[in-house]
Amino acid sequence: MQADKTTLNDLSIFNHDEEQSVFHHLDFTTTVGGRDFFRKMLSSPLDDLNKIHETQQLLSLLIKKQQNWPVIITNGTIMVIERYFDSPINELPRDPNNISALFYCFINASDYSLTKYSVRHFGDFARGLQALINLCKGEEVPPILQVLLDRMVMLLNKPAIINFLLQSPASELSMVNVLKVAYFLRRHYKNETFELINIFSRLDAYYGMALACNKFNLVFPSFEKKSSPFVTAEGLFHLLLPTPVAYDLELDHEQNFLFLTGANMAGKSTFIKAVGVAVYLAHIGMGVPAKNFKLSLFDGLLSNIQVEDNIIKGESYFFNEVKRVKKTIEKINDGRNWLILIDELFKGTNVQDAMKCSVTVIEGLRKLNNALFILSTHLYEIGEGLKQYPSIKFSYFETHVNDGQLVFSYALKDGISNDRLGYLILKREGVVEMLDKL
Repeated sequence: MQADKTTLNDLSIFNHDEEQSVFHHLDFTTTVGGRDFFRKMLSSPLDDLNKIHETQQLLSLLIKKQQNWPVIITNGTIMVIERYFDSPINELPRDPNNISALFYCFINASDYSLTKYSVRHFGDFARGLQALINLCKGEEVPPILQVLLDRMVMLLNKPAIINFLLQSPASELSMVNVLKVAYFLRRHYKNETFELINIFSRLDAYYGMALACNKFNLVFPSFEKKSSPFVTAEGLFHLLLPTPVAYDLELDHEQNFLFLTGANMAGKSTFIKAVGVAVYLAHIGMGVPAKNFKLSLFDGLLSNIQVEDNIIKGESYFFNEVKRVKKTIEKINDGRNWLILIDELFKGTNVQDAMKCSVTVIEGLRKLNNALFILSTHLYEIGEGLKQYPSIKFSYFETHVNDGQLVFSYALKDGISNDRLGYLILKREGVVEMLDKL
């Protein structure tokens, strides 16, 4: 599924303030390599249903096995192993005996200390990998995991490694055995070790994704093969909110355009982003923040939420809005399935221009049956004229005023809102009183 950098930024999949990103929120990896792989996975939504289903199966298996996950492998363990291969130590004896081992340790005390420490960590790493292999025995394993497990078995199936694992923990090995293992690792097993680290990093990324699904009660969505796009959500919520309000949503080829209204701060932007994040995570193979979620496979996801002007190029806010709409039309006019999210279209021009431009865009976009649209606007006046189109459905976020105070329910309702609360907010925040006193 395609999603450009603007969309990833709009949905906060990644963010300059990393703690405000979906990536940070869902990152439960334990190693640097695992984190890198998770970032790569989150940057690459899938476009193949089989791969999505395999990822879902893998995460489901890891959720079931999380209590037995081998915690013996840590980021520190991997760092020690990696650094050891790059450490400039004196040549190790090829076939040490008690005398040559004692001589090496006496002459190269610091090198031996580092070697013994590193061999001990490699032992933890190898035993952890073996525990992972054993953890999945007897289970129905998806192909993407089976490939990794088979490769781990092959790489660990070396006489020197097998004998090493059968011996006492590395911390109790004799000097001779420590030097034998170290010689084998540095001379014959460097590439294999780094490949095993790479495999574990992948598994760490998947395991972190499984932990996130479990912690946040994410549900695995159901994909259905259909020629036209659809989304059906029950109890959908925004992943980054501590106390979110749940929404229900249904869009399909018969009603593929949601016209969304409501006052400032009523919840329009949050709702749009919640839908986008859920659809995006679904195409990663992860669970989504909802009670139930069904959708078609989308070829692309585009948003128009945080448009900015460009002072250097001399481009206005409105001009960049127009460019974004043009780019959207060019992309989605290809017959493939798209989800388009637009928040407050044409904020960069006067009301009359914005109304005329918005109607023109909406009436044009609604003709594309290969896409779903969610568009929010303050311009509720244009809603009446759009009711002639059965493909457009109308929803709003309700706002109440009690004793001069705004009350937001954040509940999505059918219809069009005509709330105008800007002046009330200005007054509530004391700005009107401050201006009166000037």
